[in-house]
Amino acid sequence: MEEISINQMQGIRIGNAQDFKAKTGVTVLIFPQGASAGVDISGGCPASRETPVLLPTTAATPVHAIVLSGGSAYGLAASTGVMRYLEEHGMGYDTGFALVPIVCQSSLYDLSYGSATVRPDAAMGYAACCDAMENNKPKNGSWGAGTGATVGKICGMERSMKSGLGIYAVRIGGLQVAAVVAVNAFGDIFDTGTGMKLAGLMNAGRTGFADTKEELYKIKVPQDMFHKNNTTIGAIITNGKFTKSELTKLASMTRNAYARCINPVGTLADGDTIYAASCGETMADMNMTGTLAADVMAEAIKRAVLTAQMADNDYLPDCLGLKEQTVSQTDVS
Repeated sequence: MEEISINQMQGIRIGNAQDFKAKTGVTVLIFPQGASAGVDISGGCPASRETPVLLPTTAATPVHAIVLSGGSAYGLAASTGVMRYLEEHGMGYDTGFALVPIVCQSSLYDLSYGSATVRPDAAMGYAACCDAMENNKPKNGSWGAGTGATVGKICGMERSMKSGLGIYAVRIGGLQVAAVVAVNAFGDIFDTGTGMKLAGLMNAGRTGFADTKEELYKIKVPQDMFHKNNTTIGAIITNGKFTKSELTKLASMTRNAYARCINPVGTLADGDTIYAASCGETMADMNMTGTLAADVMAEAIKRAVLTAQMADNDYLPDCLGLKEQTVSQTDVS
């Protein structure tokens, strides 16, 4: 297995747009020639757009873009700008009367970190498309949909930690598999290789970690799960040739990465979603690709938290030896 740059992936271009003051943003994955896609939704409160078009029981319509954004349900407005850009540049499904871009989107909740009134809109979605088509140099860290991402919020934002956008891509022979993920989890984040906690709930004095699961176990009666202000949203992209049904299974196999890296995960307070898109003709085994996709997603989750840019009041314990990495943003081009 060999790591490759995300912009070596066939048939896809990726761009970001963000408002650093409001701490929110958009990441767009554009498939200029269209792509087959599936989706797996395991969280209890997803904010999404056009995900039913990815169901195996619907027509095999090509997808032209997948949008990940902040802004909660308000952020779904970003797809209006994405559709406008794609239509203007001749990308979409030709109905005979109009060109209709097929754009799927998931949004995470970042209104409690930055501004609650400034959210991704059509202009930001359009700007992310410009970045994708003109630059195609996405970055790990506090960019795009990861701009306002945080983790470990069961005891409130004052004990949470900054997270971000993670990107990782590999090649095995002719098969390419990449993951893009915005980690805004309810739970804590762990390194699958070492079991080490990387980010999550802090103790009351912010001198070290606490345990989200232990805090959850203290709850005795049903609660509103803290306003459902979480969601980890991601996508797997491959040049492997798979059907919509196979891609749905690929997305569900990738969910194993969420289970390995995030604890707790998939709660009613999360909107956890994974897309899987195929934009190539390489023949590949489904079981091998799904297993690889979970490993690639796990590495992307790790990079999302280790490269997130911290605000002045964010904290990472010095004992972890990770502070230098966490305050930087890594160009993955």
